[in-house]
Amino acid sequence: MNVAIIGSGGREHAIAYKIKESKQLDNLFIIPGNPGTKLLGKNVSLDVVNHQVIIEFCENNKIDLVVIGPEIPLVDGLADSLREKGINVFGPNKNAAEIEGDKAFSKELMEKYKIPTASFKVFEKNNFNEAIKYLNEISYPTVIKASGLAAGKGVAICETKNDAEEYINQCFNESLFGNSGETLVIEEFLQGEEASIFAITDGDNFVLLPAAQDHKRRFENDKGPNTGGMGAYAPAPLVTEEILNRISQKVIIPTLEAMKSEGRKYNGCLYAGLMIDDGEPSVVEFNCRFGDPETQVVLPIIEGDFLQLLSSVAKGEIDKTSITVTNKHAITVVAASEGYPGNYNKGMEISGIENAENENVMVFHAGTKNEDDVLKTNGGRVLNVTAISCTSLSNAKENAYEAMEKINFTGKVYRTDISNKAL
Repeated sequence: MNVAIIGSGGREHAIAYKIKESKQLDNLFIIPGNPGTKLLGKNVSLDVVNHQVIIEFCENNKIDLVVIGPEIPLVDGLADSLREKGINVFGPNKNAAEIEGDKAFSKELMEKYKIPTASFKVFEKNNFNEAIKYLNEISYPTVIKASGLAAGKGVAICETKNDAEEYINQCFNESLFGNSGETLVIEEFLQGEEASIFAITDGDNFVLLPAAQDHKRRFENDKGPNTGGMGAYAPAPLVTEEILNRISQKVIIPTLEAMKSEGRKYNGCLYAGLMIDDGEPSVVEFNCRFGDPETQVVLPIIEGDFLQLLSSVAKGEIDKTSITVTNKHAITVVAASEGYPGNYNKGMEISGIENAENENVMVFHAGTKNEDDVLKTNGGRVLNVTAISCTSLSNAKENAYEAMEKINFTGKVYRTDISNKAL
């Protein structure tokens, strides 16, 4: 099978790593890929915004399956363009991807179909005064979300009315997130513990991958600004078999049925970001793709033919027997650039990855580049140091942080408490 993965981050590196294990794989291309994916397949520098260029590449290279990693190409309709040409794609079409691309639509869908979520109200940019007035009617902390895509940074937890006013002003009047912030969702702050669940689905049937827990805030003890994610671990002991069954019955099944009823049948990875309170799940948000950095801990602890799973979904009939969940534990810690998620420097030389990696530790590249055969930083989140253990999560944590110490670049920062909640 010839496979093309769209994307260039740690998530796509992890997907490539897992697909590489399949005996069905003939050739693997990553568009555009990164220095890490180059070791697993062939990186191809193409503009993923140009659908015609991607189509021509797939036709010329007899691609049997395209796996779309990031949300932007999905929301932009790349899956639709490829399917129109008869190319198999793992990833939802444009209409279905709006479950992430338009948070107002997503919340209204949940309200309509009684899928548990926080109470909310939607405001447009021209309703600035009404939004400010509404802040007098709610309790704090409150959560305000940009309705459009904002690279995981469009959510603010506002402790006071003043904080909320300032954030609304930044979004509506200072264009903090451009068009993405011209519609805002103001919602109730949910209590409980967060968990991430990936449902791999053909739109009718699905399999659930192990539950993970992400660490969104930049600093220890969940302080500081939101980021794309500073680390994750799986499986999350918070999500017991009983709770997983509840998530299936109350969230995943109703959502897939709701999407079908709306003429938006969902095919791909439906990522449910959940809050679990007293055993009951509520949806914080849906994403239309694998999570990052959760993918980096979920995929290493499943066995079987991951490529077969994705290919069967793309063909519209999921093969539930293609993978099994192991008893392993995994943790990933993000090595970031100092200053992230604000301003940071790029172009710092990276060393020590070869010393850090072993049979239980892999380093997924997120924001790196090769320059004159020298590996350098090229993003806010630079590397995902991932460790697996057959014995315990604490053992995986020990291995991950030991490996992290062997990697060096100027301005390297990371959280030291990834997985502490579980331990």
